[in-house]
Amino acid sequence: MAEPAYVSIAGEYARRIRNGELPPGMQLPSYAEIASRNKVSDIVVRKAIELLQSQGLVRAVRRRGVFVADRPNLIRISPERQMEDPEVTFGNESDSDVQISRTAERVPATDELAEAFGLPVGHEVTHTFIRASDDGRPISVSDTYQPIDITDMTSATVLEETVSDRLPVPSHADWLKTTPGDLVKTVHQRYVTAEGRVIMVSDVSYPRDRYEAFVFRMTLPPASDEV
Repeated sequence: MAEPAYVSIAGEYARRIRNGELPPGMQLPSYAEIASRNKVSDIVVRKAIELLQSQGLVRAVRRRGVFVADRPNLIRISPERQMEDPEVTFGNESDSDVQISRTAERVPATDELAEAFGLPVGHEVTHTFIRASDDGRPISVSDTYQPIDITDMTSATVLEETVSDRLPVPSHADWLKTTPGDLVKTVHQRYVTAEGRVIMVSDVSYPRDRYEAFVFRMTLPPASDEV
């Protein structure tokens, strides 16, 4: 199924912003110009700009126009974005050659993993090591662990994420090519079922200067009429 026109337009501008073709502070063409170039309505353009704003890539200045933001944010829409494959996530951020490599193996659960999953220490769990690069430049690395009986994430109803700046573990430091003592931006994730069972734990590291901020957005339930 073809993606909506506004998503395609927003994706094009997102890639141009992230690769530096559209530098911070540059003004985007007017709605009418974008509409004319893409043969779409102003409504489609408005939705595309709103999507770029929600991703922290542009800012609108009243009576002046839309401008590229100083530095892109990492927008994490919980849990929808977290269910994306890395190819989709990073592919939407760049028009360069994004490469993803994965290795998977069974490893004995550490004390921390055993406690998280409610398993005996040493019980086998699945470990997936994922590395991402953009035109050969490392941009992300992650360690993900799951109980071996978990084959998909459809039973997860809650995603917990903790963002911090910290020293990377050796494997992450090696991939990101950090200088000894340098911090990286990390996201620690726990996927939990409605019954409270943790079914996946993941630690993701990014270069600390890749994003200005991590923005979390989720849909809130409608307000109750009860007093």
